[in-house]
Amino acid sequence: MIVLFWDIDGTLLTTGKAGVPAWEEAVKDVVGHDFQLSKFRIAGLTDYQIAVRTFELLGVDVNEDQIRRMVTRYEELLPEALPLKQGRVLPNVREILDRLVHRSDVRSYLLTGNTRGGARAKPTHYDLFRYFTDGAFAEDASERSEIAARALELARRAGPVSDHGVFVVGDTPHDIHCANSIGARTVAVATGGYSLGELESHHPWRVFAELPPADEFIRLIDEARAGRATDSVRA
Repeated sequence: MIVLFWDIDGTLLTTGKAGVPAWEEAVKDVVGHDFQLSKFRIAGLTDYQIAVRTFELLGVDVNEDQIRRMVTRYEELLPEALPLKQGRVLPNVREILDRLVHRSDVRSYLLTGNTRGGARAKPTHYDLFRYFTDGAFAEDASERSEIAARALELARRAGPVSDHGVFVVGDTPHDIHCANSIGARTVAVATGGYSLGELESHHPWRVFAELPPADEFIRLIDEARAGRATDSVRA
């Protein structure tokens, strides 16, 4: 069985930064402060890690209750914020998922730093959620490697997983590192917050400016599962 773990933001889709006003309104509701999310680079951080960093920048004492209230309020606001911005599904994503969903030897899961609620809202809005069996999501401020470990456990509970058939598709160094932590190959794409050069410096298995066409992507993972893929980085 081939298992694909997919990041959401910057990999599957872009929301047109719809999450920014939702996040800033959540900050205002929870701690009563104005906040600009653009103050720091959030690509690849989990929602809980962003909450911790937000409170640190505001000089607010960080405690678990406030963090959870913050993230929960963001989850509540996000679905209404998504239609207000011009987001889109990223190149070749839908075509790849359309092809993979018909294969009995492939399972696709979400692997994201979003909470379960946020992870459901975004793909649902862009009609992508139906392609995914399940997923692993942020549950606290721990590292993404812990999310990756839960994702792999989830996949293994569903059935045998090929030794060379586990892939993480993502757009940040965080995705590469979490893939490495579970022995997966990373297909990195520069469609999010990091450039090709930045991604290459972290040595992913493959890196692209954007996801390749469906035929090429599927050939790549099939050859890797069969042990015929090379170890070059940029494809």
